[in-house]
Amino acid sequence: MYGKILAPEEIESRLKLLRGNSAKLVFTNGCFDLMHVGHIEYLMAARSLGSKLIVGVNEDTSVSILKGPTRPINNLENRMKMLAALQCVDVVIPFSEETPLNLIKQVRPHILVKGGDYTLENIVGASYVVEQGGEVQIIPFKKGFSTTQLIKDIKNL
Repeated sequence: MYGKILAPEEIESRLKLLRGNSAKLVFTNGCFDLMHVGHIEYLMAARSLGSKLIVGVNEDTSVSILKGPTRPINNLENRMKMLAALQCVDVVIPFSEETPLNLIKQVRPHILVKGGDYTLENIVGASYVVEQGGEVQIIPFKKGFSTTQLIKDIKNL
């Protein structure tokens, strides 16, 4: 299971192996802080678009910048382990940059996937993927599931 989590020095060789097996690579990224049903259904839908799902995960510092100083709730190692435990996830790669653009360029996915709160114009890496002959898919959010709302609900218990 944890063999799904790649260190930077493992990325190129694993991607070469996947491409050599003619896998249709799907890429998505996010914080995945408190995993919930919305995350699971999103990842399963993303995986159904191709043969291998690669998930980029924001490192802790970038989660704090994106979500605020009280986040993440779960550290990077734990978030990656939870993602790696999912059958629909094939590879997990952490990234520390402000955006996943460099990782997207390294992965060169056939399909780039983001959630329903994005539009094609504001998806980082969308133009790159399309220029490379790939496609971009937006998967609608499952209503009623949000990490932010989950945290609020827990605080109100």
